[in-house]
Amino acid sequence: STVATNLAIAWHEMTKARVLLVDGKLFFGHLGLMLNVRSQNTLADLIPHAHMLDEALVKEVVFEHISGIYVLLSPGDVQVAQGIRSQDLFNVVSGLQRLYDFIVIDTPPALGILTVNALVAATHLLIPVQASYFAIEGTDDLVETYSRIRARPNPDLKLLGVVITLFDRRTNIAKDAVGQIRSVFGTALFKTRISRNVRLEESPAYRQTIFTFAPGSPGAQEYRKLAEEVITRVQADRVARHSQDAA
Repeated sequence: STVATNLAIAWHEMTKARVLLVDGKLFFGHLGLMLNVRSQNTLADLIPHAHMLDEALVKEVVFEHISGIYVLLSPGDVQVAQGIRSQDLFNVVSGLQRLYDFIVIDTPPALGILTVNALVAATHLLIPVQASYFAIEGTDDLVETYSRIRARPNPDLKLLGVVITLFDRRTNIAKDAVGQIRSVFGTALFKTRISRNVRLEESPAYRQTIFTFAPGSPGAQEYRKLAEEVITRVQADRVARHSQDAA
């Protein structure tokens, strides 16, 4: 949630684009707590109307955060959340695309049906990997799932990149981990690394993003740099796709 939230806000801050942050964790979601947002309306309210989303309904369900981004929360009711299918999330995201410039879907850290649902609905995949000894092993299943989804339900899904988080430049373990991650992902690895930072760890406890809690901190600066890289890659991919369509 930290990566998705701070990236979405940095994206809006730098481009003034209409950025929607979707809580894809459903009943496990923490976006409401992190952003200090409460709403009785959730993603589940849009599902019955996904094929013809009315702007008035969207305004009732989607919350405009003080940071300037828009937030679509997940249902807190477990039974309601468990009834949401991958096609439901796909239909809602597809219906919302015309209303927003970019949509960021926050997913659980563990690979499961909720993450698969998000991958089916997404155009790009961004993978955060902690700079720790065993972190790279946890990406094997995700990469395999990514390949399977590209093979059938979502052939347009593309790996946007991999970002290293919790990087501690003082330790050899972190440096070794970076080498391992680079050997696996190569040019997909973003140059920007999100360092282990006290302010970043404290900000969720105060229900603030890093940009309001400590806007001048190294963590805030790193997320802005990451957003620059993400924007550049997304724009380049859009140009490439348009060229292919034109051909």
